[in-house]
Amino acid sequence: MENRKKVAFYTLGCKLNFSETSTIARNLQDEGFDRVDFEEVADMYVINTCSVTENADKQFKQVVRKAMKLNDKAFVAAVGCYAQLKPEELANVDGVDLVLGATEKFKLADYINDLSKNDMGEVHSCEIAEADFYVGSYSIGDRTRAFLKVQDGCDYKCTYCTIPLARGISRSDELQNVLKNAYEISKQNIKEIVLTGVNIGDYGKGEFGNKKHEHTFLELVQALDEVEGIERLRISSIEPNLLKNETIEFVSKSRTFVPHFHIPLQSGSNDILKLMKRRYLREVYTERVNKIREVMPHACIGVDVIVGFPGETDEHFLETYHFLNDLDISYLHVFTYSERDNTEAAEMDGVVPSNVRAKRSKMLRGLSVKKRRAFYESQLGTSRTVLFEGENKEGYIHGFTENYVKVKTPWNPELVNTLHQINLTKIDEDGSVRMEFASALV
Repeated sequence: MENRKKVAFYTLGCKLNFSETSTIARNLQDEGFDRVDFEEVADMYVINTCSVTENADKQFKQVVRKAMKLNDKAFVAAVGCYAQLKPEELANVDGVDLVLGATEKFKLADYINDLSKNDMGEVHSCEIAEADFYVGSYSIGDRTRAFLKVQDGCDYKCTYCTIPLARGISRSDELQNVLKNAYEISKQNIKEIVLTGVNIGDYGKGEFGNKKHEHTFLELVQALDEVEGIERLRISSIEPNLLKNETIEFVSKSRTFVPHFHIPLQSGSNDILKLMKRRYLREVYTERVNKIREVMPHACIGVDVIVGFPGETDEHFLETYHFLNDLDISYLHVFTYSERDNTEAAEMDGVVPSNVRAKRSKMLRGLSVKKRRAFYESQLGTSRTVLFEGENKEGYIHGFTENYVKVKTPWNPELVNTLHQINLTKIDEDGSVRMEFASALV
């Protein structure tokens, strides 16, 4: 046992990356490594990178420096989206020994010899067209909920996005394998599963570019609802054109799926949506929100929106602002547009100055605070179910209701990872909601 090496992981980016980090970690445990926290001294540090944020490069360098401070002799491997898009750039960062692209990241153990440092980062990355096979993943052990990957890659051609270049074509896990993974998660006393992928509404496309859908997203949702031992299932981000009325109706009557949807909008202007090559217009988005409200009035609806896209005039932005202000949604995730190499949008005219992008972003973030507050106020006096998280934050334990209201109560370690019936009483200064217990569920 004393020969076992220590490995630490750092994940940048999305829930999908967290699920894949967890899977890579389990693979390495089978190969004789013990996982430790990133703050600890380890023999190897693995950084799962992201290409979406503007600061991907800067963030990566900071994490490498942190690892080198902990152990300057440690082996450092970079995997993930940024490693696929800019492998040479990452390989040139001081301290990096290995860079693995989209198809290689799950075979990390095959590329490790004696963990001795390299003079120069070694790169193993494929042409993205070779990323046509599927590797199932899920995260456990990191928090009270698990992220279950059901789909990877994307066939959409949104003009601002590098994800198809980083992850390849749309492909899905087999239904039986998703159910097997969900069952394995349920055995770990995890109460909530979040479904994740790049474009999960496109679920059902097989491997090797097979465009035929073996199953639909609705069939996936229906099958998962039958898995014993899972208390809650949550759909993460899903495209408005792929969120069908049948799915919304099923969720409204489901045993385990919670009334929480996160639906990317990106712009409330049809002109900008067309420039982005999104596959819907704002009218479709309004229909989806109205349908959810019709069958689940108490549902939480989150929205992704991008500000400062090339060609976005003040009029276009105000169109987006007023559209969102009038829409019955619960919160926003606001992204400031940033140019990405090898995307159509990077070559477009009508570049929006960065100070204007920042101002628009601030306006929408302010709107998000207002929307969340209004949503929370609408929930006061109702009875909900809360799942408590595992952290003691300044003497309080926090949790989320099924419809994603953040609640707090004085810290009690016995509450961690338990579900309780509660009444929502008042909004606290920090924006979370105070509660009283109704009864214990489990």
